[in-house]
Amino acid sequence: MATRVLIAGGGTGGHLYPALNIAAALRRAEPMCELMMVGAERGIEHRILPESGYAYRLLASEPLHRSRPWRNWRIATTAPRVIRGVAEAFRALKPHVAVGTGGYASAPALAWAIASRTPAVLQEQNAYPGLVTRLLAPHVAQIHLGYREAATHLKPGQGTRIFEHGNPVAIAGAGETGEFDWPTGRILLVTGGSQGARGLNELLLQDLTRATRWPDGATMVWIAGPAHHEAIAAAVRGTTWTDRIRVVPYVDALARHLGRVDLAISRAGAMATSELAAAGVPALLVPLPSSAEDHQRRNAVALAEAGAALVFEEGSTVPGALWTSVVELLDSDSSLRDMGAAMRARGRPDAADRIASDVLELARSATGAVHGDD
Repeated sequence: MATRVLIAGGGTGGHLYPALNIAAALRRAEPMCELMMVGAERGIEHRILPESGYAYRLLASEPLHRSRPWRNWRIATTAPRVIRGVAEAFRALKPHVAVGTGGYASAPALAWAIASRTPAVLQEQNAYPGLVTRLLAPHVAQIHLGYREAATHLKPGQGTRIFEHGNPVAIAGAGETGEFDWPTGRILLVTGGSQGARGLNELLLQDLTRATRWPDGATMVWIAGPAHHEAIAAAVRGTTWTDRIRVVPYVDALARHLGRVDLAISRAGAMATSELAAAGVPALLVPLPSSAEDHQRRNAVALAEAGAALVFEEGSTVPGALWTSVVELLDSDSSLRDMGAAMRARGRPDAADRIASDVLELARSATGAVHGDD
C-alpha cells in the first residue's frame, strides 16, 4: 500500500517551495507515494501548483494581519469555506501523515490533522519560529528545523521529536548554467528574491555611485526583480561600472546556478540563505526590515555569528560600507574561503531527503503499512 501524504504550505514562496521540495523528495524515496498539496487561493500557489503535477486543493485562507488587525475580520468570514475545503481534502486523500511548512495556508490543515488524530509534522524554516509552529508544536509528532536556533523558542509535546536537518532546498548542481548565460570569472550575485527588493537595490546603487574601486576580475549579476529591472538598469548605465554589471529581472531556478557564484548580496529569507549555505556561498545579508516577527534579521544574525555572513541593516548602514566589504572580500581569497567554509558548514543539501525519510518512517509506524508496488 502506497503512503499517502498531505503537504500544506504557501501564501508566500518561503512556505510553498519547502513544501514542493519535500514532495519531490518523497517521490524520490517512494515513487508510488500519493501526495496532495494544500495552499491558499490568494497565495502564489494558485499559479504554481496547477503546473506542479501534484494533486492540490486551494483554500480560502486569509493571512493574519499583525500591523492592521482591523482587517482580520476576513478570517472569520472565510472560516466555513476553509473548513469545508480541508474536510474535502482529507476525505479525498485519507492521508497517513500531514506535513505543514508554515504560514496561513498550513494552519487549518494541520489543525484538522491534529483533531482527527492524523500524525502531523511541522517544517520550520526560520531561526525564530513562526506563529503556526509555536502554537502547534506541543501537538505534532515531528518538528523539522531549518535553523537549530529555533529549538530554544519551542515547547514541544512529550512525544514530539525534533530534527535539525536544515531547510529542504532544491537539489543544486555545481557549475550548472541552464538557460542563463553566466559571465566568466568571479561572480558577485545580487538578489532580493524572485520579486526583487527595492531597499536592497537602492542601498547598493547608492554605494556604486560613490565607489572608486572595483574588485579585480569580477562581474556582478544583479537580479533586480521584474518591477525594478528597467529602473536599475538605467541607473547602472549612469555609473562608471556599467560594463561590469549585468542587470536582469529574474533567473529561473537560481539555486541550481549557485555553484558559479563567489559572493552574494542577498535578503535573509530562510530559503534564500539555506540555498546559499547548501552551495557554500558567503553572503552580505540585508534583512527585510518588515519581515514577520523580524525573521530575516534573526536568520542573518545566526549566520553572521557562525562566521558565514556579514549583516547590513537597511536603515542604518553607513554609506559605502556595503561596497567596501564587497571589494575587501573579493580581493581576499582567504576571507572568501573561510566564510564559504563557514556557510557550507551550515548548509544541508540533503535536508529534503532526510525529512522525507522521517515522514515515511512516521507513516509506517502509524499505519503498519507494507510499502512497495502492491
